[in-house]
Amino acid sequence: MKAFPMVCVAILTWIGAAHAAPPPAFDPPVNAPEEQAIFSGGCFWGMQGVFQHVKGVREVVAGYTGGAADTAHYEMVATGTTGHAESVRIVFDPRIVSYGKLLQIFVTVAADPTELNYQGPDEGTQYRSEIWYEPADQQKEIAQAYLAQLRKEKVFQAPIVVRIDPAKPFYPAESYHQNFLILHPDNPYIAYNDLPKIQALKAQFSQYYMAQPVRYSPVAAH
Repeated sequence: MKAFPMVCVAILTWIGAAHAAPPPAFDPPVNAPEEQAIFSGGCFWGMQGVFQHVKGVREVVAGYTGGAADTAHYEMVATGTTGHAESVRIVFDPRIVSYGKLLQIFVTVAADPTELNYQGPDEGTQYRSEIWYEPADQQKEIAQAYLAQLRKEKVFQAPIVVRIDPAKPFYPAESYHQNFLILHPDNPYIAYNDLPKIQALKAQFSQYYMAQPVRYSPVAAH
């Protein structure tokens, strides 16, 4: 993760100029107590921080997916050669917040869906935007329909480059990466790149914003 003062201006400009993406037209209700979603969208510090503030979310883990178990380590993933992407695994109650709503928050606040293999100051395939669907659920159909909807309605000026792939094994990141935004709000990278996203979540998704974030505890991990 790199920190550049001017990035703050870029992030604020993107969030301020972009309108919230519309909710998915196809988002069938799920009457189950728990579901999980895995998203990749740049540095997992901010991704984790955003979804930790969403009502109905029970747990958000920063980690790696897309590559092998023996390369799921920060120093190796950072080379961009492992196939892994920095990602988050979100455990949520679909009766409170739907999978489609999480997708809407993902493309509106958490990541820019038009940036290919980078997000803000971070470059490389490990920072790609990707939706990893659970085949047992309707996640693939919901994600495909939603991206098609956004393209048809021309919500974004640039082409959407988010990938949609079946979920692969997810490996939690090192402990020092977990809850990073919560623990280090004064970190320059967090202040420049990620705190504006939290404010955007609060402003654009007030119904789903939760002031007290849910923390990830490895002891209680799934």
